[in-house]
Amino acid sequence: MTSTVGQARGAEGVDAALTETIRRTSASIGAVYLLEPDAQVLRLEALCGAPADLAEPWARVPLAAPAPIAVAVREDRLVWVGSQQEMARSYPRTAMALPYPLALAAAPITGTRRWGTLLLLWPATRPPHLTPRERGRLFSGCRRLARLLEEATASGRPLAHADRPRVLPLETRRPPRAPAQEAAAFAERLPGGSCALDLEGHITFLSSGGAELLGRDAGALLGTLPWQSLPWLDDPSYEDRYRAAVISREPVSFTACRPPDRWLDFHLYPDADGISVRIVPTGAQPPPTPAPRSTLSTATPARAGQLYQLLHLAAGLTEVVGVQDVVDLVAHQIMPAFGAQGLVLSTVDSGRLWITGHRGYPAETIARLDGLPLDTTFTPAGQVLASGIPSFFADPEEMRRIYPEAAPISGKQAWAILPLIISGRPVGCCVLSYDHPHAFSAEERAVMTSLAGLIAQALDRARLYDAKHRLAHGLQEALLPHRLPAVAGLDVTARYLPATRGMEIGGDFYDLIRLGDTAAAAVIGDVQGHNVAAAALMGQVRTAVHAHATLGEPPEQVLSATNRLLIDLDPGLFCSCLYAHFDFARRRLGLASAGHPPPLVRLPDGRTAPLDVPPGPLLGIVPDARYPVTEIALTPGLVLLLYTDGLVETPGTDFDDSLAELAGHLAEADDRDLDLLVDALLSRTRPARQRTDDIALLVLKGL
Repeated sequence: MTSTVGQARGAEGVDAALTETIRRTSASIGAVYLLEPDAQVLRLEALCGAPADLAEPWARVPLAAPAPIAVAVREDRLVWVGSQQEMARSYPRTAMALPYPLALAAAPITGTRRWGTLLLLWPATRPPHLTPRERGRLFSGCRRLARLLEEATASGRPLAHADRPRVLPLETRRPPRAPAQEAAAFAERLPGGSCALDLEGHITFLSSGGAELLGRDAGALLGTLPWQSLPWLDDPSYEDRYRAAVISREPVSFTACRPPDRWLDFHLYPDADGISVRIVPTGAQPPPTPAPRSTLSTATPARAGQLYQLLHLAAGLTEVVGVQDVVDLVAHQIMPAFGAQGLVLSTVDSGRLWITGHRGYPAETIARLDGLPLDTTFTPAGQVLASGIPSFFADPEEMRRIYPEAAPISGKQAWAILPLIISGRPVGCCVLSYDHPHAFSAEERAVMTSLAGLIAQALDRARLYDAKHRLAHGLQEALLPHRLPAVAGLDVTARYLPATRGMEIGGDFYDLIRLGDTAAAAVIGDVQGHNVAAAALMGQVRTAVHAHATLGEPPEQVLSATNRLLIDLDPGLFCSCLYAHFDFARRRLGLASAGHPPPLVRLPDGRTAPLDVPPGPLLGIVPDARYPVTEIALTPGLVLLLYTDGLVETPGTDFDDSLAELAGHLAEADDRDLDLLVDALLSRTRPARQRTDDIALLVLKGL
């Protein structure tokens, strides 16, 4: 019981110190953040001058976060942000979460150890610098808070970790008043007033004129939140205007439509005690007020558009596959979204920045920028990557002060230089540039900074994909024959088409083997799967077939020996294969199949049909499999088409129908040039559409 009382007294002391510091510094909002036991997270302990729901996104802040409250305690120094523009420049993530004009101070609460951070907010109307007296009172408040926390801990009664922060009223706030008194206070704030809200957003007063415009009885609305009790005000942008008024303490306004077609203007006038709302029909003359110092009344539509844009572009970045896809998306969507005319996308490798894509720059400029070391002073890119903080230059003069050579080289007039970083690891840099000076708004900086993280993730994935794809294709190309040998008595051509972009490499293969002066062998096969393992096994199968064929073994023995090899290797994959043996001395053609699609034969008279080759089991499944041989006459002008199933198998299409269609195209094709014949077959049987499987073809014509 004593411990609980002690904890309560400790919390009361902290609360009193917080409200006293707010009063002495004339701040509008204050908060105390304390380090959790693991010293890795700052937890909101007490909040004064704003509702708890408003601070919900910042109730727990990682100590490593690039936010003022984390930097203050992490670096043990005062963090002062005097304007929204400075916030966007120094702390873009915080600026995105707090897109309101304000001034902010975050000071470490430090005594015998680090305790946390004291956060104070002021309206943007205050001077842009802390006075020596304000600074002294701020540090005095931090020392008092540290002393109170140390005393509570030393007495064995440290502050308990509450689920929600304590929300305190400002000392200047008057106690709740009767509706008539509230109406009088409201009238003093705003001539001809119609509505009043407390800082929680609840309606505390509503005039009869306001009730008439809102279309509801005052008794039904008092004590409610407007966006809950009036469905047509249930829009995040309207609630955001209220939040802007609470945080900035500046007048804001918005327009809403009361169904079916009554448009109303809402003018919000906040102070430390509440918010007065003037409701007038759109087009009516609003009451005279001081011009607000900010453009808050127009901020929401732009910000809402930017957020929609961010979601749209984020969805696009999740769909990209290769590096070129990332470059194209940034060029085609992100550049126009921000009105940029130039793009340079670079990746980090071996301590240098290599340009992977660009738009709006001449080739000679790209050549000078490509491969620069990370510590270069030629451009800000290296410094941006080292710090992890984006840089924005609104005109050449800003750039010239720090990087005098950069502006003349590119000829651009404004730059947004965004570091692409993943978990502290630099991936690259994205530069958006402009042909004319360009002032970067706080919302624009915040959205660009968020997009940089998404681009970094997409670019990193794309580089890994491209590397894997190059490795797999390089492996397959190395394992396939670079050229087919010349064989007397045969005209031969081959073609290999990998699956379209986005698919993995496959295991299709073909080969032509010269067996002395009077014989040759042709082979085609397809290893199960679409990955590097399939390509590697394909190389082993092709080597085994080649080795046994050169020993002069008949077709059935070649397939049987290769099958035993796969059984012994036990790769967990199987393979189809078709082996054709050309005996020019006997003018005979023998074929054996291991579960492979039947070849097509076109006779000299033009008749074309699948050749009936009884298939044996796939290679790598049955240890003692047998592979029967089919023989036909090898006549001059006979055309033999060997292929893999990617040519004829399409989801939703019958295999026999596809094979019959292919046979019809082969019958009609001109066989005087086999390369043209293959082109004609591919164009007619596989029109321009996505291939879901690799295709290998081997066409042989007897001479």
